[in-house]
Amino acid sequence: MGHGQRATIADVARRAGVSKGLVSFALNNRPGVAPETRTRILAAAGELGWSPSVRGRSLSVGRAFACGLVIGRSPDVIAADPFFPAFIAGLEDAFSVSGQALVLAVATPGRHEAETYRGLAADRRVDGVILTDLRVADPRISLVEGLGLSAVTLGRPDGASPFSSVCVDDGVGIRLAVEHLAALGHRDIAHVAGPAELLHAARRRAAFDVAATRLGLRASVVETDFSAADGARATAHVLDRPERPTAVVYSNDSMALAGMGVAQQRGLSVPRDLSITGFDDTEMGRHVHPSLTSVATDVRGWGAIVARTLLVAVAGGAAEHLTLPDPRLVTRASTCSPSDTATSAAPLEGD
Repeated sequence: MGHGQRATIADVARRAGVSKGLVSFALNNRPGVAPETRTRILAAAGELGWSPSVRGRSLSVGRAFACGLVIGRSPDVIAADPFFPAFIAGLEDAFSVSGQALVLAVATPGRHEAETYRGLAADRRVDGVILTDLRVADPRISLVEGLGLSAVTLGRPDGASPFSSVCVDDGVGIRLAVEHLAALGHRDIAHVAGPAELLHAARRRAAFDVAATRLGLRASVVETDFSAADGARATAHVLDRPERPTAVVYSNDSMALAGMGVAQQRGLSVPRDLSITGFDDTEMGRHVHPSLTSVATDVRGWGAIVARTLLVAVAGGAAEHLTLPDPRLVTRASTCSPSDTATSAAPLEGD
């Protein structure tokens, strides 16, 4: 290959030591290629800087070579939530090596969101979509199925679904946070939760309730829209209680950091007067003072797995349901044993 020339499938085949046909199968995510061979071919393509002619491929096989992600949240919430940038980076990690484009849209849940999916399908702009933020009795499942699109869901829907899913047990992370706080001696804790209509928020809340009840803790819950601003509002509400809790479990890091600011503005010491835990273990939480105890999940890795699963579905593969490793709790400086002056609730049962 001469200087400045675009790499071809033949170049990739020579570098990987395989046939052009096998390279085509691997780059188009078709079955019949051994995993180690596929890895070698993708590595060779990356080394040569190979990129597909999307227009030519689309015309030849009648596909868009694009996948859609429609985020049904307020743009303000998305802008402040570090989950989506990390997740999208993971999608791109997988899509970029297979010549797929990511079509991103933000739509208000409901009619606008449904019209967005219909537009993507009618214009043949995407071959498949990723369904995030699953809701109770989510109408998008039947909508996307009716549009004839392939799809992957983040989490398992609460009803029947023909689509593949990639899941992580959010409840495990919340349970670990509650157990950690109880082991430190906290007896009165609160949970700043996400919207009840979102399945993952509801599952986190349920896990909090079960763990707190099992450990004999006094517990309360305040619902939010997942934004930092609403997290601050919820924290103020919790701290206005006559007998405030000594610890708060937040459903994401953005709200936890906002809550930390509210507590400190009121003259409370974190963690001496109020212990705080987050969820998602974001970069910012590691560098604030005090550093944030948080539930860690591999969001970028999750995105890459979702992308690869969707490509299998687009290629006609059978639906599969993948469960990722459980979250883990990363303990940092925002949690400690409660001070005597901060402890106000009854002791644990059995103490």
